[in-house]
Amino acid sequence: MPDWTIEILSPGQSYTEVVKNILHCLSHGTQMGWLIDPAEQLVFVYCPNQSTAFYEEMEAKLPVPDFAEAFDLTVKELFAWLKE
Repeated sequence: MPDWTIEILSPGQSYTEVVKNILHCLSHGTQMGWLIDPAEQLVFVYCPNQSTAFYEEMEAKLPVPDFAEAFDLTVKELFAWLKE
């Protein structure tokens, strides 16, 4: 399993299936999962044994797993990067 899973919700894709995939990864050792919803411009963050958090404020800094602590990204930067 990956240490960090990042899923981008595509039009027509099942939200439930994407979440099930993230939860499967988390139950097998993945440290963090992001579900990026471009249509709503928000990011859901999943971590083992924690409540799901979501980030929609454009200046909000997104959390990252410990091994990627040097990686610094806001919601605004993420969606700007995805539009490129």
